[in-house]
Amino acid sequence: MKARIKIMLKNGVLDPQGEAIKHALNNIGFESVTGVRQGKVIELEIDGSDKGQVRSELDKMCNKLLANTVIENFEIEIL
Repeated sequence: MKARIKIMLKNGVLDPQGEAIKHALNNIGFESVTGVRQGKVIELEIDGSDKGQVRSELDKMCNKLLANTVIENFEIEIL
């Protein structure tokens, strides 16, 4: 089974990489860009046929390793 996990900084958490991207885009002529938030996407292949069990395992992975839940939110998508 394939899964995609999207990890983003929580609202209110400073995103210096997003700000750097925004400034770079503005500097090369894309002045209409007023905000950028950068995150990450992780795709996994995982054994299992029970979507509920797989989702539970992915949730544990995110909470223990893949996401810093103090400053990041994550979304799990089973593909």
